Amino acid sequence: MALFQWTEELSVGVREFDAQHQRMIQMMRELNEAMLQGKGKEALSGILAGLHQYTKIHFSAEERLFAEHGYADAEKHRMQHDYFIGKIDEFKRDHEEGKLGTPVKVSHFLNDWFQNHIKATDKQYTEFFHERGVR
Repeated sequence: MALFQWTEELSVGVREFDAQHQRMIQMMRELNEAMLQGKGKEALSGILAGLHQYTKIHFSAEERLFAEHGYADAEKHRMQHDYFIGKIDEFKRDHEEGKLGTPVKVSHFLNDWFQNHIKATDKQYTEFFHERGVR
């Protein structure tokens, strides 16, 4: 699986969010590197903890700005955040239960999330925020 590299094309135009997305890419790369070394299972606890922390910081920052500026798709976006949190909780349970393949499932989920949420859904708010002076 090709690993993500940050490029300006991935920018959503809000520095705080871009920095947070870069951290997510870093976690994705850490997990993939651990799996290549045969240590995905060992690395997964730390990755999942990092993703849990990421959701607290990043999702609350996005949702705060949505509320402050009256973003029309805020509820739909928040529902996607709730889905992500639920999946991370599910992966944590699977990992604690020793289910096989959990690191690979997490890696695939994160890659899919990046393609379908960050590169698509998040990009939809760029112009909205720029019109309101948020960068």
